[in-house]
Amino acid sequence: MNKMKKNFQSKTLLSLLLIITSIYATYSFQSTASEKNSKDSSTENSQSHTQNTILVFGDSLSAAYNIKREEGWVSLLQDFIQQQQINAKVVNASISGETTSGGLTRLPEQLKRTQPDIVILELGGNDGLRGFDLAETRKNLNQMITLSKQHNAQVILTGIHLPPNFGKTFTQRFYQIYQELASQEDVTLIPFLLDNVGTEKQLMQKDGIHPNSEGQPIIMQTVWKYLDPLLNQSSLGYKETTPDKNKES
Repeated sequence: MNKMKKNFQSKTLLSLLLIITSIYATYSFQSTASEKNSKDSSTENSQSHTQNTILVFGDSLSAAYNIKREEGWVSLLQDFIQQQQINAKVVNASISGETTSGGLTRLPEQLKRTQPDIVILELGGNDGLRGFDLAETRKNLNQMITLSKQHNAQVILTGIHLPPNFGKTFTQRFYQIYQELASQEDVTLIPFLLDNVGTEKQLMQKDGIHPNSEGQPIIMQTVWKYLDPLLNQSSLGYKETTPDKNKES
């Protein structure tokens, strides 16, 4: 009888130990899973927080006019950045036909919404083509640069050359706006957005103003040359890269 009693007590104790072990294992697994999810969430939030935003704010030259959007230089820039695993995104807020006056009206809300780290300001061409007052164009561009800086964004100003039929004096005074503002406001200047494109008929559309799809990779390379140093200054931690001209073309 005593022997049976001892066997029963031993089995009961063993069962209790198994139950306790099972409860502990379950709690330990849940705790580990919870910690892992918390760390993953923290990492994702950190990556999202540190991602730099590049705002392209322009007109039809940046809005993929009369070509597929994915063929435009802005989309090509985003593709290149992703391929190089650079922690940055490109927001294209360009509108065909936009003037500096219209841009100045739109920019405050755009800056508030996107909170960009870098603003590529590509406006003024339509002002020149429509013969707007140069002083007003300069004033509007200057205000947009100031607004961007007030949002702690670095600015890249893109220079534009007007067609020669507008006259030597007017075209020179128009281009000087970009040179003088870049110097005065200490911002990066792309001397000519359409460098190596605007004078090549095979890279331009029939209107002689807008680049075709074949000219877009060259524009992207031109922009990248001036954007790359600013991204390096932002400590994104990537290896300096040059676009493959053969691949892009």
